[in-house]
Amino acid sequence: MSAALHLARPGDLERLLPMVAAMHGEQGTAQDEEGRRAALAPLLEGSPHGAVYLIGPRGAPIGYLVVTFGWSVAYGGLDAVIDEIYVRRAVRGRGIAADALDALARALRDAGLVALHLEVDRGNEAAQRLYARARFAPREGALPMTRLL
Repeated sequence: MSAALHLARPGDLERLLPMVAAMHGEQGTAQDEEGRRAALAPLLEGSPHGAVYLIGPRGAPIGYLVVTFGWSVAYGGLDAVIDEIYVRRAVRGRGIAADALDALARALRDAGLVALHLEVDRGNEAAQRLYARARFAPREGALPMTRLL
């Protein structure tokens, strides 16, 4: 099974939507298909704010990840946040997500980014182990907080 990453384009939307719906269903994210389409479309069209990558073969992806971009004075430059990562349930546990995270980190480093961030549910120990294997570490004293606008 390949963890190759392919930058998703507008023509990939119909392949992405079922996986995003599955991810949101697993996570309990309340977003309908119209909302998912509206959130993905700018990224697929080349928005400078982020990108969507297909994991696996372009024609039959086994997962996806969404990365968004920002700037960090503390880290010294351009950084990114993994907004979503999903691998189809049938192929989980084979190291695909870890390989995809490593491939993404290498590509972003080569593009000049200085840090890659993500959030993980405190109760999701399997995801925490995955991210630790991919060399992510908790930021000491940091607690992610959100204000919806």
